[in-house]
This record gives sequence, C-alpha cells and structure tokens, in this order.
Amino acid sequence: MKDWKNMEEIFDIVDENDNVTGTATRGEVHGNPALFHRVSHVLVFNATGELFLQKRGLDKDVQPGKWDTSVGGHLDSGETYEAAAIREMEEELGIRDLAVTFLYKYSHANDYETEFVSTFSSVWDGEIVTNSDEIIKGRFWKLKEIEANIPNGIFTPNFLDELKRYKHHTGRY
Repeated sequence: MKDWKNMEEIFDIVDENDNVTGTATRGEVHGNPALFHRVSHVLVFNATGELFLQKRGLDKDVQPGKWDTSVGGHLDSGETYEAAAIREMEEELGIRDLAVTFLYKYSHANDYETEFVSTFSSVWDGEIVTNSDEIIKGRFWKLKEIEANIPNGIFTPNFLDELKRYKHHTGRY
C-alpha cells in the first residue's frame, strides 16, 4: 500500500482537455490550483440504494475529519481513471476485484486545487474494512439522512458537489 501522506507522490499534470502536459508532486499540486491533475471517485451503494461514505482521517491534508465520497484518490502518473478507482477501493475499503461502472467526468476547482474527476459507481453488500490510516470510520447512509445533515457542515465540499452532479446525471438520489 502506498503512503498517502507522501508529498512526493508523482501525479500527471493535464491541460483543460485532460491531456498530459507534465508531472508534479502531491506537495506541488495541493495548494496550487494552476496545476490541473486527475482524480477518481467511486460511489459505493448497497443493494438497498444506500451510499457508503467515509469519514476522513484527522491528519489528511484536505478536509480532515469530514464525511466524504465512498472512495476517492489521485491517479498515479500514467494510471487510468478506472485502474485508480479499483486500486483506491481496495486501499481504502478493502474491496477487491469489484467492477466499476463509469458515470461521468468533470472538472472541479477550489482555492486549494484543480482536478479532473472521473466518477464511477459500484454495488457492494460484502464486508468493508476501512483503512484506519486514512479513514476514521465509514457507513452506509440514506439520502434523507445525508440531506438532513448538510446544514451541519459535516460533509466535504467536494462530496456535496459530487452528490449534486450524481443527482443531476442520474435523476436519482
């Protein structure tokens, strides 16, 4: 398992069309929104349609201690979006060899970073073993419960943006 805290991890830098233009370290891309890089998200649902969310570790460099997308992680240099999604599912949730379905791709920018995000979904009713180095805890949530807690500020802005995009894209949730 790679060390997510490694500020020297190498990511591809891309242009506004998602074409690779170079590389930079995690430490360089975080805090510099001019360095566009790539991320994969996976929305993990159970058979009843509840969405798994993870509570980010307190020592994460972005949004520590907040509830976030089921799975999310940067692509290693040269890695595909789908390969990163599958790798991150195993690293973060202990889910191995589960197929993912591509949903959509978008750009996300804030004061801290700019990313191309490819979002996938998957259905899983098996055991989830969260990576305690990255995640405080995780659980499945009903939509009404998520929506009721939005005013409490417990979710990452990225997750709220993702949820809005998912609802728009699928017409569900």
